[in-house]
Amino acid sequence: MNSISRQHIYLMVASMLLLIFVLIFSFLVLIPEGKEYRIKRVELKKTSREFRDYSNFHYETEDILKDLRSKNRRVITAFDATFSPDRFERENKGYFSQLRVSSLSEPTLESGFGIYEVNTTSQISSPKSFYDFLDGINKSEYVIAINFPINFKRDSEIIKSSFTMKVYCNNRDTNATALESKKK
Repeated sequence: MNSISRQHIYLMVASMLLLIFVLIFSFLVLIPEGKEYRIKRVELKKTSREFRDYSNFHYETEDILKDLRSKNRRVITAFDATFSPDRFERENKGYFSQLRVSSLSEPTLESGFGIYEVNTTSQISSPKSFYDFLDGINKSEYVIAINFPINFKRDSEIIKSSFTMKVYCNNRDTNATALESKKK
């Protein structure tokens, strides 16, 4: 029965110690690191999906912005145009027998835009020329809102009209910038 030699005992003790070391190493190091790895992998997938969704949203929004910029290029550049009553009179004089534009107030700031309010008095030969003027306003280099009421009075062959307009421009406009500095 003494067949177990000393080498076998050393080998069995070394195997047991190695087995205990492997079990302790597994339960104390590998398994917790594996759980942490799985948690971080799930978080990474979630973050990657959110990033992909935000990237897709960004690209879609950028495409929409480019499309809107190209469709509305005239309006965008119109906001950058500086309003000049004299120039406006020269450009639109052809629609009227007589045209006079006078400023009602200093430019005001509203919703980030400078607004000029002007009174317009004119004489026209027919209502068609007034409607042509309205069509021309839509194609002009300014963003203009014509306020109602529009007063028309017939005086023999001439129709006298008067109305107010609001002309909108960006704050980068020199007149609006001057208005901001006056307020400070």
